[in-house]
Amino acid sequence: MKIQEVIDFLEELAPLDYAANFDNVGLLVGDKNQKLTGILVTLDTLEEVVDEAIAKNCNLIVSFHPIIFKGLKNLTGKDYVQRTVIKAIQHNIGIYAIHTALDNAYKGVNAIICDQLKLINKRILIPQQGTIKKLTVFVPSSNAKALRTALFESGAGNIGNYDACSFNSEGIGTYRGNEDSNPKIGKKGELYEAAETKISVTFNKHVEAKVLKSLLQAHPYEEIAYEVTTLENSNQHIGIGMVGELVQAQETRSFFKDLKSLMHVGCIRHSALTTENVKKIAVLGGSGSFAIAAAKAAGADVLITADLKYHDFFAAEGQIILADIGHYESEQFTKTFLVDYLSKKITNFAIVLSTTITNPVKYL
Repeated sequence: MKIQEVIDFLEELAPLDYAANFDNVGLLVGDKNQKLTGILVTLDTLEEVVDEAIAKNCNLIVSFHPIIFKGLKNLTGKDYVQRTVIKAIQHNIGIYAIHTALDNAYKGVNAIICDQLKLINKRILIPQQGTIKKLTVFVPSSNAKALRTALFESGAGNIGNYDACSFNSEGIGTYRGNEDSNPKIGKKGELYEAAETKISVTFNKHVEAKVLKSLLQAHPYEEIAYEVTTLENSNQHIGIGMVGELVQAQETRSFFKDLKSLMHVGCIRHSALTTENVKKIAVLGGSGSFAIAAAKAAGADVLITADLKYHDFFAAEGQIILADIGHYESEQFTKTFLVDYLSKKITNFAIVLSTTITNPVKYL
């Protein structure tokens, strides 16, 4: 088995197309064609984690956070990032980072938090824009069924409950092959007529290349006139943050005690507890101050996130309770989730959960 096969499984779960523009995701170090010896899953890749991978004969580290975030202009070992990368290269260990691709996945980081808190009726808090594409093409009616099948098999036509494929007879088209063409229907220099069917399919943007490849292979024309447009519809299954509900409304202080226990948190920084009971809960793993307005708009009683600054807490304005549980703490269950996911996909390799605690924040 090669490293690329593991990458394929990870990107099936969390396509890199949906990662934030500022992020650095994917295979950061190593050769995707290298033969796999073992996989170590961690939240952060540090020197100690590379040492653990060496000791456990793992030549691929699957990390939530990217060790290389800003550009590297040299590799001299002057800081922890460079030392980690150098050690990984020296020992032929690949490093793959999934980060905001998993943040934006429907079954990703925020769903993990919701499940940990036993929330129901989950939905994306901030749906990602520009992720739904539409292909429109005309095809001879006799070839329409084969083309539709090819497009469906490539991933088109499965956006929620949208009527993703429609086709109607659109009359007669006239075409002529020339001396340089190699038409699949008709003869060079011969004028011919063909009844056409219009096919329109929608698809998620990460399968666009695959859909277009299927179109080119299955369409009978040598030169195909088609249009791909980006729809304005919000994708309800791709985006960051999540909002869900407790099975029953709970007394606020009781909920916070459960939050500490379920999320293994030593302390919680929070705004004023302005309501006696809470039911609708918004979550956003990692730094989430930008989601305060969205959580309010969703009618959430509480927003659970991390890295809130002093002035962020004023933004609660008595309309919501803001709870900062810590960056590491909000994402800590991600690596266990990835181990379970990969273990179901890859049965002939042990998927190792890193035992190195990478949280840089300590509490007294």
